[in-house]
Amino acid sequence: MSADSAPSLADLEPRRRRRLLLATLARSVVTPAILLVLYYTLPLDQPLDGSHAVWFVLGFVVFAAAVSWQVHSITHSVQPQLRAIEALAVVVPVFLLMFAGAYYLLSAGQPDAFPESLGRTDALYFTVTVFATVGFGDIAPTTETSRVLVMFQMIGDLVLVGLVAKLIVGAVNIGISRIASGTTPPGKH
Repeated sequence: MSADSAPSLADLEPRRRRRLLLATLARSVVTPAILLVLYYTLPLDQPLDGSHAVWFVLGFVVFAAAVSWQVHSITHSVQPQLRAIEALAVVVPVFLLMFAGAYYLLSAGQPDAFPESLGRTDALYFTVTVFATVGFGDIAPTTETSRVLVMFQMIGDLVLVGLVAKLIVGAVNIGISRIASGTTPPGKH
């Protein structure tokens, strides 16, 4: 190991390793918790309609930029594996909550979009069942608009699980290679 490279997690003294792991765990729990609090407290009082489609697309652009930033931060981290855990703890909840919010707004604006009116918890539940491909059948899209939105989520789920996971794993490998070669990015020591 060169003088510039950071020690791997396994090479750290147990106390330092435990502190890093606990900090990662804390951030990985606190971040989704904060996102959930925001989801339940933000004023989502405007029904989802055509004018909101622009905001939804903009949300995906911001999501893609966030994924890109997360990948960059993983490749430049001194502990890329831990940084990847934190990245997933942000990326997955943001993605799911984005759709849950859209389903909630759609249900409020188009009461026939689902068999029942969806509250925030119902919308989140439906989002997670679609993401997990469980599909219990208790909530299903019943209008063309709701079905199109669900199709976008299904495609997004595949992209998230396939492409984003591959990007994050690739970023971890790049970060590990960078550390092993002793190249430290400017300002990172």
